[in-house]
Amino acid sequence: MKISQFGHYLDQLLETVINQTRPSGPHQSSISDLAREIRASTCQNTRVVIFGGGTGLSTVIGGNSRLDSWPEDPFVGLKQEFPLMDVVVCTTDDGGSTGLLLQQLPIIGIGDIRKVLLSLIKLENLQEAYGMDGYLTGQLIRVIHGIFNHRFPKGMRDFRYVVNPLLIVPKPMRRYCPEPLKDLFSSLGRYISTKGKGPVVIPGGHCLGNLMLAAAIFSSADEMGIYPPDTEVISNGIEILSRAIGVTPGFLHPATATPGQLILRYSNGVAVRGQSKSAVTRRLLPIDHLSIECCETPHISETLLKAIQKADLILFAPGSLYTSIMPILQLTPIAQAIRKNRKALKILGANFWVQAGETDVSRRRGNRGFYVSELVEAYDQNVAGGSGGLFDVVLSANLEHIPGDVIRNYALEGKSPIYLDRSRVEKLGILPLEATIYSMKQLGLAGVIHHDPQKFSLAIRALLIAHQRLNLKRAPVSPRPFPKNAGDRICPDSPLLYSYHAGAGALLEEKRFNPKNLKNIMHELVWENRDIRIEHLKFFSGAKIIPARKWTRSDEWDNVLGYYDPEDSLLKIHEKAGEDPEILRDNLLTALGESLLGRYIESRNWVNEQDGASWGMRRYEIRLRPADERACFLNDAALRWYLRLSRLLQSPRDPNTFGITINDQEGFLPPGLLFGLLYAWYLNNAYGAIMEYEMSILRWSPKNLIPYQLEEYTRKQALIKFFRNVVFLHDDE
Repeated sequence: MKISQFGHYLDQLLETVINQTRPSGPHQSSISDLAREIRASTCQNTRVVIFGGGTGLSTVIGGNSRLDSWPEDPFVGLKQEFPLMDVVVCTTDDGGSTGLLLQQLPIIGIGDIRKVLLSLIKLENLQEAYGMDGYLTGQLIRVIHGIFNHRFPKGMRDFRYVVNPLLIVPKPMRRYCPEPLKDLFSSLGRYISTKGKGPVVIPGGHCLGNLMLAAAIFSSADEMGIYPPDTEVISNGIEILSRAIGVTPGFLHPATATPGQLILRYSNGVAVRGQSKSAVTRRLLPIDHLSIECCETPHISETLLKAIQKADLILFAPGSLYTSIMPILQLTPIAQAIRKNRKALKILGANFWVQAGETDVSRRRGNRGFYVSELVEAYDQNVAGGSGGLFDVVLSANLEHIPGDVIRNYALEGKSPIYLDRSRVEKLGILPLEATIYSMKQLGLAGVIHHDPQKFSLAIRALLIAHQRLNLKRAPVSPRPFPKNAGDRICPDSPLLYSYHAGAGALLEEKRFNPKNLKNIMHELVWENRDIRIEHLKFFSGAKIIPARKWTRSDEWDNVLGYYDPEDSLLKIHEKAGEDPEILRDNLLTALGESLLGRYIESRNWVNEQDGASWGMRRYEIRLRPADERACFLNDAALRWYLRLSRLLQSPRDPNTFGITINDQEGFLPPGLLFGLLYAWYLNNAYGAIMEYEMSILRWSPKNLIPYQLEEYTRKQALIKFFRNVVFLHDDE
């Protein structure tokens, strides 16, 4: 059987192995032989390294441990096939409970580590640790599952359930928790509560498992005298919980112990910080580039690098392209270690569905979702040195037997399949393979398509056996030479995220807010939009909701409900905006943006020049204050640059006067309002929505524009670059 024929018959091979059926067709003998070899094979000594994050990684390792049904069948997946499996978890998650921890502690994102910990639990480890039989072990898993996945409601400040996690579990189940485990949970909970000596973490909004893991890490930091926690401390904290809940210690690794965050740059030039931005902002544009920003050189465990070096199989789990796998490969030592291992079979597990904000807009095909080849091309574009040497095989789901109504139901949710375009994948030097690696039972019962841990792990084992017979590696594709600036993005001016949160909070404490809850809303806005520099908060003295009867801003220009008043340096918001949380946030960001210009204008007026008036023309002019009187974030050169980009030209008679001439029917955005709207839109295009129309020209290809449009296209690109580099301090690579 040839490699191409093996790919065609992979599904039949898996069916033969699982259901003991007789294969049919011209290659039935070869399929039967392979099936027998797979059933007889053992992977006890096969060294595996798997990379990923989120639900996809935990699912293929040992089932989706977040599901209520997981304790019914927890001993499945890759952990059952490959006992020598090192798991490498992405650490740049910043949403949910993990995001709350990042606000309070100098730590990496640990939420995905917690999910994987549960999925890695093994029956024999629990039985050995606590001397339990099968029934009791099953009950204990339900207890652990309930505690680790329990999420406290927002605002909750009661520590009883943290100090005594068994209170989460139904009373009849508590007896199944051994005393040593009960004592450990209680001691960890006490450590991070008001009764302990560790950092106090208010439980509201948190997943209890994350609190347990954070407590294990920081208590280790105290014991080892290392703070903030480094690689050794984090590994020690993970092992404390691993041994307690039945996970083989030493095989679970954070990609790096150095806290950092993602930077996503879109095709229109906008670059924003934070993993959650990919889903929240919905730019409806392809991601052009991704990088990871750390405040110091990311530290990679030597143990992890040695595991990659010795691996027989390197696997990239299905998961979010830009926010689960790609951040790991941004760590150059890891990507280099993968390439240097030339003996391992390297498999990329493709996703089933396009993901909003990541793979829903193709660079090649406009507003359509990705094909599998585009997943590979994204790695090629974003990983230093390209995709060469990273993948031998891509394993995709065989979707040909899925009923049309199921596809339609997913389409109604905005999801479409990621189709395998075989020929293009092959041209990239990678072997494309398809298999039914989803659960037909779940498809029949609930009409959903999820990875099946058993089928996925069996498919991987089949590929290993086939590789031994057929050599699934193609001719090696040499990685591109590293560019001179290759390596991890180091930003010494970028603080730890908890320092950023604390610094913003300290500045906001100095300001006046009316009503007082505006301060908390402002603090949340800053955290959600971490491109806001701490310095941006220095140019206003407070924020205030203004009753409609006292609203004095002219509506001649706009209907924006928030602005910065240079007379008293307050952000002023119309009471109508206060009735809707999203409109309120929109206008707060717009007013904050305006405040960066400070008191830059000495005077402004309309000039109806005699010649111009006869032609229905008018001129708007502003005169700048002296530079030392402006209280402006922009220096003099940057301010003048911005004014030119906003279409105001410098007067030949006075270098401090800028103006624009327009006809009576033409409108324009004054530079202050334009700055505020662009500021809000850049951070999140749900805000400053007026600008979405203004900037929509950037969705067009320049070759399809006429000269006037191309001039506007170029100006708006320059505006985005100005905000990216000068206002939000992104360095172009």
